[in-house]
Amino acid sequence: MNHSEPIVALSSVVRHFGRFAALRGITADFAPGKLYVILGENGAGKSTLLRIMARLLRPTRGQLRILGSSDLREVAPRMGYMGHAPLLYDELSAMENLRYFAGLYGLHDDAACARAIETVGLDPKLARRVGQYSQGMRQRTSLARAIVHDPELLLLDEPFSNVDVNSAREMTHLLAKMRDAGKTIFVVTHQAALMEPVTDECAVINRGVLETREQGIPAHLLSPWAAVELPRREEGAWQR
Repeated sequence: MNHSEPIVALSSVVRHFGRFAALRGITADFAPGKLYVILGENGAGKSTLLRIMARLLRPTRGQLRILGSSDLREVAPRMGYMGHAPLLYDELSAMENLRYFAGLYGLHDDAACARAIETVGLDPKLARRVGQYSQGMRQRTSLARAIVHDPELLLLDEPFSNVDVNSAREMTHLLAKMRDAGKTIFVVTHQAALMEPVTDECAVINRGVLETREQGIPAHLLSPWAAVELPRREEGAWQR
């Protein structure tokens, strides 16, 4: 991929579910190496857009290029996706889960699995089944699943859902460090205040239309969920 071209390019993307238009002609380019936050009310089309970018949905009309290619099957191994469901096997440990999902990418490397688990702040030697994890630990493991193959583009849909403030803070620190290492990250969230210190740009979707794009997250878009203090990007790398 030429780094001067957008990592995601959307052209008049429309998505219908029956007679309902979830997306209404979205056109936008997104540069690589940034952390983007997608905001909007419930039902605005945020998750639909992310699922189209992740190749989980086809647009009804329109075109998109991801990582410089219109062949999304070709670039799928270079993307990581974390949706509402954790997509984990409850009867397996975190390490066993990651071995399985890494294998789907042709990656048979326990060291890579262990690194992903350690990156999200968990112990790869923990033998406990994922079904016995707390919600915060399950979300961390789901994030490890999404990054185990070292993707260039990371798509996260409500990664802080049902997660305690401390776990959410640590996950936010991790996303900032990954962005600073050159990855491009899209986060759909209702918790704008949590992401505000580390966001490069936000996009607001309203009733399926890309209403506005802003540098950072302006004060008028911040949610009441604001009682989390995080260091600003210019203060340097975040340490756990």
